[in-house]
Amino acid sequence: MKKVWQVVLVDIHPTSMLGTKLILEDQQDLLVRGMSSTGTEALELVRSIQPDLVLIDYKLPEGTVEPFLTEMKSMSPGSHTVVMTDEDNVALFQQMTSLGASGMLSKQASTSQLIHLINGLREGIVSVPLDWVRNGSWPNMPLVPHEPFDELTETEVFIMERIVQGITYDKIALEIEVSRRSIDNYLRKIYAKLGVSSRAQAIEHYALYARQNKQLYA
Repeated sequence: MKKVWQVVLVDIHPTSMLGTKLILEDQQDLLVRGMSSTGTEALELVRSIQPDLVLIDYKLPEGTVEPFLTEMKSMSPGSHTVVMTDEDNVALFQQMTSLGASGMLSKQASTSQLIHLINGLREGIVSVPLDWVRNGSWPNMPLVPHEPFDELTETEVFIMERIVQGITYDKIALEIEVSRRSIDNYLRKIYAKLGVSSRAQAIEHYALYARQNKQLYA
C-alpha cells in the first residue's frame, strides 16, 4: 500500500480549492492537511505540517509565487511543490523548477492528469506536456546526465552508505557526533536532492547508483 501523502492546497479561489480537495481525497493515498488562499498563510502551514505535496496557485494575493517557492523549499526540503497556472509554457516551467518546484500543471488539466503527475512524483518522475517535445520547444539537454548524488555532501554520502549497511540512525548520529534530530534534518535534505520521499526509495536509488559506478570503473 502506498504511503498516504500529506497535502497542502493554496488557491485564491475557495470553490476551486474545495473541488481540488475532494478530487485528491477521493484517492486513498492523499490527505489534505491544510488549505490557504495566501502565500503567507501557506508558509506557516508548510512549516508546521512538513507536507509531502503542496499544490499552489501561481498568482497569489501577495503577488506571484516565486518568493514563496524558495522559502518553502528551505523550510521543508522534502516537500514536492506543484505550481498551478494558466500560463502553460516551458520557460515558466524552467523558472519554477529552478526555484524548487517539482512540477507545473495547467489549471485546465483533467483530474487524471493531476493524479498522473502526483503518482509520477512518488517515483521521482516529472511529467511535462507532450506538445513541448513535439514542437521542439524543450531546450537541448547536456550530453552528460546530471547525477543527483553529485549534489550530496561528504557527510550525506557517509550517512547514505551507513543506512544501506543497515546501521541505525542513533548509531550514525554517534559516529558523526551529532544529535539524532540532526540525522533527521540530513535525511530531509538527502531526500530532496534525490527527489525521493522515503528511506526505501533513497536506498533503492543509492544501491542502483553504486552498482552502476562499480560497473563503470571495474
